[in-house]
Amino acid sequence: MQNAPTIAYIGIGGNLGDARATVEDAIARLAALPQTELLRSSSLYRTAPIDSSGDDYINAVAQLSTTLTASALLQALQEIELQHGRERPYRNAPRTLDLDVLLYGQARIDNETLTVPHPRMAQRAFVLVPLLEIDATVVIPGLGAAAPFLAGITDQPISKL
Repeated sequence: MQNAPTIAYIGIGGNLGDARATVEDAIARLAALPQTELLRSSSLYRTAPIDSSGDDYINAVAQLSTTLTASALLQALQEIELQHGRERPYRNAPRTLDLDVLLYGQARIDNETLTVPHPRMAQRAFVLVPLLEIDATVVIPGLGAAAPFLAGITDQPISKL
């Protein structure tokens, strides 16, 4: 018997190479994942790196309906990252592609490989702005509605492409 579908939100970003093309390709690859349907994807946004250096990031958020478990979804995302040459030389290093499970239904997960909701999502314009573009009423488990957190990130420049 197959699991009931779960709505998951995926943060997408990159700042090495042709980041715009990479983010667009990542969205297409998310749509092609097994047991998964791409419901919506946000516009693309340009943001400056936070706690890092390098070129500006191109970011987006995708909403998926999936019967994959959270860990199987994470594994699939890491495969897509590897297909785009993702390396992890140090924390917050510039990257070709970063895919994060932001939300997985109403689940709260905290283990050695995955933390959901994503720990800093309510503090990042590059997550909140595209997330709220595709779901203005989204709730972050344990924190509440996402929209009020916009007030705390007005100092983070973000521009829609």
